[in-house]
Amino acid sequence: MSDEWSEWLLHRRHAGDPAYLSTLRAETERYADRVLDAAQLAPGMRLLDVGAGEGLLAFRAIERIGPSLQVVLSDISVPMLEHAQERARERGIANQCTFVHCSADALRGIADGSVDVVATRAVLAYVADKAAALAEFRRVLKPQGRMSLAEPIFQDDALLTGSLRRTLEAQTSPAAGILPLLHRWKAAQFPDTAQKMAASPIVNYSERDLFELAHRAGFVDIHLELHIDMFPCPVTSWDVVLGSSPHPWSPTLSHVLEEQFTPEERARFEAALRPVVESGKALTVTRMAYLSGRKPA
Repeated sequence: MSDEWSEWLLHRRHAGDPAYLSTLRAETERYADRVLDAAQLAPGMRLLDVGAGEGLLAFRAIERIGPSLQVVLSDISVPMLEHAQERARERGIANQCTFVHCSADALRGIADGSVDVVATRAVLAYVADKAAALAEFRRVLKPQGRMSLAEPIFQDDALLTGSLRRTLEAQTSPAAGILPLLHRWKAAQFPDTAQKMAASPIVNYSERDLFELAHRAGFVDIHLELHIDMFPCPVTSWDVVLGSSPHPWSPTLSHVLEEQFTPEERARFEAALRPVVESGKALTVTRMAYLSGRKPA
């Protein structure tokens, strides 16, 4: 079995490239460790990992705390839950894990006030009703329980794509060169108009919106950090660029080239971008919001 979540997490995110997969794992482990630092876990607690995916947060939490920690892994993807169950068995920690099939904004099967910590990583970005999800996090937490999450902020990617669109529309004659091709690629990944942005869960919020939503949900002692990092792009393989995508709802570049480019445009696009990728001089920027808070007594 597979679905859009498992297909991306297990395959398309890294284009099946072992070296890039290793890089991504190291990156996501750093995100997870920041989430767990803010979660303030202690022995004997019960952690809910919402949108658990491969189980990264839950399993690293068990590594930190040991056999007294109980974890609940919830996910909307049945294939990912099955994958996480298998990983738990392989690690010999299945007796500490409970698996629940549900969405982040409707945590069915998880009782009120039943967990000490709710943690997520890159989950709310894909939830249309983020307010409902945060209300659910508060519902299942015990009094004084903590929420800790990390969410990518994709708004700037959409704004840049929209800027490319407006630049092209302002030209009095058809644009030549690489710019229209670059816009076509980016517009397949991110919305490029205000209307499309407003309708897209992955870009219609900022880090400030997350902070305000947590406040409205009733959390206290709220803390948010926005981390923006620029560094050399870890991908220097053109095949990986072709076969990967930045999020589960984005097609690969290979698919975009096949569906939306003529053979001549494909050749021109590759001639312009491939040398930059393979030179190792390309830069990448990540924007991650870390949000934590506490349910009042």
